[in-house]
Amino acid sequence: MDDMTVSALAQRVGTSADTIRYYERIGLLPEAERSPAGYRLFGEGDVERVAFIKRAQSFGLRLDDIGALLDIRQRGLCPCGHARQLLSDKLAEIDQQIQSLEDLRNDVRALMEDGVAEDASNCWPCGDQLIQIRPLTEGNTR
Repeated sequence: MDDMTVSALAQRVGTSADTIRYYERIGLLPEAERSPAGYRLFGEGDVERVAFIKRAQSFGLRLDDIGALLDIRQRGLCPCGHARQLLSDKLAEIDQQIQSLEDLRNDVRALMEDGVAEDASNCWPCGDQLIQIRPLTEGNTR
């Protein structure tokens, strides 16, 4: 099915027309042909290209990286080596984020275990800790 409008392409790939226009503006999609009335016209190749972009984004790749992969492919070369490196870098980034979240979870757990007061005074005995919980009074909104 060729000669799809921007809305038809967007509907077909499950995104917005604004996203399609943005991809065209930043060069992820080649400039579309225009109908006599000035409407952008897209074809099956554009469907595949946008589907590739969306799939690559789902793996956390940035639009710049996706553009580089598309450029390599456009030159007739295999982008697999570059894609593998990008995914390897993304995996390392994810591992670092997981480690940071685990560290944060451990810190919060330790604060909860060590700092919760036994009495119901709504205050943690944490003079050297970060948090103090005080009831709000008039004029004290922070």
